[in-house]
Amino acid sequence: MRFDTQAVHVGVDADGAYNSVTTPIYPSSTFRFDAIGKNRGYDYSRTANPTRTALEKNLSALEGGAGAAITTTGMAAITTVMFLFKPGDHIIAGHDIYGGTYRLFTSILQTMGYQFSFVDMRDAKNVERALRDNTRAVWIETPSNPLLNIVDIAAVAQIARRRGAMAIADNTFLSPYLQRPLQLGCDLVVHSTTKYINGHSDVVGGAIIAQTVDLAQRVAVLVNALGTACSPFDAFLVLRGVKTLGPRMQAHERNARALAEFLSRHPRVKRVYYPGLPDHPQHELAKRQASGFGGMLSFDVQPSVDLNAMFAKLELFCLAESLGGVESLIEQPWTMSHASMPEQARVDAGISPQTVRLSTGIEDSDDLIEDLDRALV
Repeated sequence: MRFDTQAVHVGVDADGAYNSVTTPIYPSSTFRFDAIGKNRGYDYSRTANPTRTALEKNLSALEGGAGAAITTTGMAAITTVMFLFKPGDHIIAGHDIYGGTYRLFTSILQTMGYQFSFVDMRDAKNVERALRDNTRAVWIETPSNPLLNIVDIAAVAQIARRRGAMAIADNTFLSPYLQRPLQLGCDLVVHSTTKYINGHSDVVGGAIIAQTVDLAQRVAVLVNALGTACSPFDAFLVLRGVKTLGPRMQAHERNARALAEFLSRHPRVKRVYYPGLPDHPQHELAKRQASGFGGMLSFDVQPSVDLNAMFAKLELFCLAESLGGVESLIEQPWTMSHASMPEQARVDAGISPQTVRLSTGIEDSDDLIEDLDRALV
């Protein structure tokens, strides 16, 4: 089956009793045994649940993995993955990753003895220079949040493999519809399913997809032991949302490209960050390793622009964190999504108080352009 067909059909045939065309919600916390040591595949919903299993099968198929685990949030997915490692292990990550990931790594895990190096991954040689004898993983986020920098996934995964380290990719920004890191050499892919995979801003969730059965089983053990599995109802909502992932991503990207082109010509905009623009420094790499450029973009306004005044004039863009929903969102990373990063780390990553991040929805692009144009006056 091709992608859009998989998105609609994989995992849904779970109702043997009544042949429902959608996957039922199994809200039961526990399942009856037929006899000692004999059940029908499920015993307790923290360990496994039929609705969650359906979503796991679906996302594993879409990413081309050997198995998946579905978690309560994207951060729960990242936290679970970090338990594959131990204090004393060294992990290399991008210097411009999502603020919540940076906070987990530095404020929590680093205090427990984990070691991290944050490097500019636009140059794979920086990853190689950061390797240590105890390097156990390389954390890839591409496109990066919020400046849409592109990491050469295959090159970085190869560097990790030579050292015997895992290559792990956060694929939230592009989704498996546009980018499949497992095919480029990664061992694990993580998602905040809150974003594009669900796509309707009505649930939080996460996913971990593994390259091998063995690694998928190790992750499943961790999810069960840590209690990070998502609820059946949340799994149902994400499974509903993923059915339209392909058409939605096409609409998101179409709008993002139109907005990027508009903003790149606007006199009150200093710089636009969008890999789909031909003048983006990694445009060719983005074309090579993904089938599209996604629905996220950022831009720096001129110092004379008052962001509070600009945000107040907007009628269609919601001033809100998160991304990937059908409605368009706008935010200031400096005080919102990346506020948990120390100021110097934000500066080093290239983020400033004049940086604005857009999550383009699926509205009419002309309406979105007109809304921004009015606000930038």
